[in-house]
Amino acid sequence: MLALRSRCLLSPFSRRVYSTVNPESSQEIRDVLQARVKDAMRTKNVSASTTLRSILAEINAADKAANKPVPSSNIMSILRKASAQRHDAATQYTQADRPDLAEKELAEASLLEQFLPPLLSSVEIDKNIQDILISLSHTSGDDPRKAMGKIFKEFYNRVDRSLVDAELVKTRVNLALIEKM
Repeated sequence: MLALRSRCLLSPFSRRVYSTVNPESSQEIRDVLQARVKDAMRTKNVSASTTLRSILAEINAADKAANKPVPSSNIMSILRKASAQRHDAATQYTQADRPDLAEKELAEASLLEQFLPPLLSSVEIDKNIQDILISLSHTSGDDPRKAMGKIFKEFYNRVDRSLVDAELVKTRVNLALIEKM
């Protein structure tokens, strides 16, 4: 009975943390963004401070939705999405003959792209896909959809999602399967 009671007394003080998130890397990105916001505010660069604060707001919203800090790969996807939105807006402004607004959007996109690691090239993607095809020893009798699922699963186990363009990976896998057949 005493052992049971002592275990109960210790359990509130013991702390177990289970997480697949690498807190240093995601926190590191947040710290860099915060520092850049502060620098932009000190230099009175309104465009940069507004852009970076909007990104931090999106990251905080993702944290609240997940009830925990999101990993760095999710932060990178938020940055890529925001950059793509600004490029799309710039093309729409250019088509509407508003070069001043297009220039502003492109400046914001280039600011966001400073925080992004470069994407893997199509050659590196093809090399990974070929390695996966060899390791899975894909036979022509398999259903291509099942093979695609296995290839995607193995590919994303090897490569971080934030380092690749998903559409490019999909087309490269389709081409590799067509060549294999």
